[in-house]
Amino acid sequence: MTEVFNLLAQEPKKAARIRRGGWSWGPVEGAKLRVLSMGAGVQSTTLALMAAHGEIGPMPDCAIFADTGAEPAAVYEQVEWLQSGNVLPFPIHIVSAGSLKKEIEEASAGLNGMSARPPFFVKSNKGRLGQVNRQCTQDYKIDPIRKKQRELLGYQPRRRIPDAQVEVWIGISTDEVVRAGASWENWSTNRYPLLEQRMSRQDCEAWLVRHGYPVPAKSACTFCPYRSDVEWRLLRDNDPAAFADAVAIDDLIRDMHKHGKIRGELFIHRSGKPLSEVDLSTAEERGQGNMLMVCEAGCGL
Repeated sequence: MTEVFNLLAQEPKKAARIRRGGWSWGPVEGAKLRVLSMGAGVQSTTLALMAAHGEIGPMPDCAIFADTGAEPAAVYEQVEWLQSGNVLPFPIHIVSAGSLKKEIEEASAGLNGMSARPPFFVKSNKGRLGQVNRQCTQDYKIDPIRKKQRELLGYQPRRRIPDAQVEVWIGISTDEVVRAGASWENWSTNRYPLLEQRMSRQDCEAWLVRHGYPVPAKSACTFCPYRSDVEWRLLRDNDPAAFADAVAIDDLIRDMHKHGKIRGELFIHRSGKPLSEVDLSTAEERGQGNMLMVCEAGCGL
């Protein structure tokens, strides 16, 4: 990742640099297809709209949204809005590898081995808390998107594609730069326009507000274990149906180890407690007050 930080320190209009394996700073020369990886959250939405405003280019040929079948209603509404009217000058293709929720339900009933594992937290018999290796993103996001890219290029499965044919825009901002990296496919080159623009998530939100757009909700499955308590609280308060769905999945996976190779109880929340029992209240709601209002010196920061 040192290379990423070095590039961030260069001039904005520095010539494109591609390293073997598929990573680019700037447009990929000779690319036959430019695709925006659409999650419909803050960053990818900002990226798409900035392209529509002509602030980032060249214009993508399309965006691809991989539907896991388990997103909150707000995410589907965001995709529908982006597809409507004259919001974007390029189409959004929706792809799917099926329902991740259904796979989890079947695995909990012992009907399959849940190959597409979400990174659930696992508690051993001795009370130690670990995390399951994540496979869901690969199976339900990356693979369906790659399959669609092949289709758009006109290449059948397993047919060799020449190098650097696809430029893939990914909405990673400066506050999560450690997630940026090269594509695993030589024919596909990742590009991070928000990093090129030195934009953080907060910058993205400010850009949306400045241009009169609503700030979208977080794009993640309802039962994604990577949510913080703040995000769980927002989901609970703003989308009770999605939160109830997460609680149901959390209860369902508890004894999944009885049907597979996982040793220990599974949990969605990082505390290793049932989601329905986790205290998601704020400090003020717990009667601790707001230290920032009590002490203006900032000792509570």
